[in-house]
Amino acid sequence: MISQTGQRPDAGAAPVDPEALAQSLRPFGESRMLPGEAYTSHAVLDWERRHFFDEGWSCAGVSALLSSPGDQRAEALGSAGVLLVRGGDGAVRAFANACRHRNHELLPCGAGGVNRSFVSCPYHAWSYRLDGSLRRAPGFDDAAGFDTSAHGLVELACVEWHGIVFVNPSGTAGDFSAHVAGLADHVAPYEIARLATRGHHGYVVGANWKVLVENYQECYHCPVIHPELCAASPPRSGKNHPDPAGAWAEGWMELREGFETMSLDGRSSASPLRGLDGFRRRIVDYVVIFPNLLVSLHPDYVMTHVLTPVAPDRTRVVCEWHFAPEDAGPDGFDPSFAVDFWDVTNRQDWSACEAVQRGLSNPLALPGPLSREEDGVYQFVTMVASGYAGRTPQPARVSAARRLTGPQTTAAALAGAGSAAVARATSDAGKG
Repeated sequence: MISQTGQRPDAGAAPVDPEALAQSLRPFGESRMLPGEAYTSHAVLDWERRHFFDEGWSCAGVSALLSSPGDQRAEALGSAGVLLVRGGDGAVRAFANACRHRNHELLPCGAGGVNRSFVSCPYHAWSYRLDGSLRRAPGFDDAAGFDTSAHGLVELACVEWHGIVFVNPSGTAGDFSAHVAGLADHVAPYEIARLATRGHHGYVVGANWKVLVENYQECYHCPVIHPELCAASPPRSGKNHPDPAGAWAEGWMELREGFETMSLDGRSSASPLRGLDGFRRRIVDYVVIFPNLLVSLHPDYVMTHVLTPVAPDRTRVVCEWHFAPEDAGPDGFDPSFAVDFWDVTNRQDWSACEAVQRGLSNPLALPGPLSREEDGVYQFVTMVASGYAGRTPQPARVSAARRLTGPQTTAAALAGAGSAAVARATSDAGKG
């Protein structure tokens, strides 16, 4: 439960300098970045794992990983290993990835499996039905007082939302709908649940997980390090959503004239996604769902990044590309137009993020200010800072007076009829 003041129960403040944190929560145009210990301290990362990842709603992956009953997958999430299972009833369930006998993990982290009848432990062959109840415990059939109903897998709060799976290991995060309030209208037209995954890259980046999200939240850096991206999309086009209702941030950029999609030559091997209007077919919508999911919504595919903190200066990233099944199904479909473009761009970003991390590790480093083009960074930083202060992570509103001017907000644009002409009209508008 969350109190009416936004205070989380038993949510102690993070081990971060409160005076420096107050600077991060000042109004946009006056604020500073998070203090250095937020990016370098083991104690802060331990706090984040408990409060952001264990006690909050974290992304465990996309539904395509569990497309059929019996599909199983293990993921690291916060301080816990999580086993995801698609049940015979079609529902996705999450369990602690530990057998109830000697706590052997049921699947290695990052691995998947298929068994349409049960989950089995590879150590002593205890097995569980797809709903988590104990099916068989060898040697305990005649054990006096052994109650099979008391030895099912530990089930965790789990939600499947528009083709994305979220887990709350502690069960204390409250209603998931509040976490993503107001976001469904942006995500729903892309029908992520029906898409097929046809591209996958795993990265280990030598930077704090928050540095990666902050980098994703702005294109202030794009003219300096992303020539391919700038060729496909004007770096100062589009606009960020000024006032998200939940723990998310979102902003769009347009495609250049002559580009069908974000690819190295502007061409696509896939069809436009069927639910998109003319406006959405000319933009790329970038969404952050706190704490660890980045969703890039393209006219012809969806790209997801799922972030897992490994250490204060180390993050594992799973990047996947999802396409309409009518395109991705036949043999010979080639997703490289999208995968190659973003692999180049990702690696440029990772190199920059690692350099930022090295700078943050300098004992003389001080939190810097934000430019007017970094309102998306401000929204993410204030989500983190409000969480550090013991409140529900929530982005601060960016005053219209502080934002770069543009023709309309994303919400207004997406609510309208939508057309390529609307998108083209934003060519000189700032993203920030």
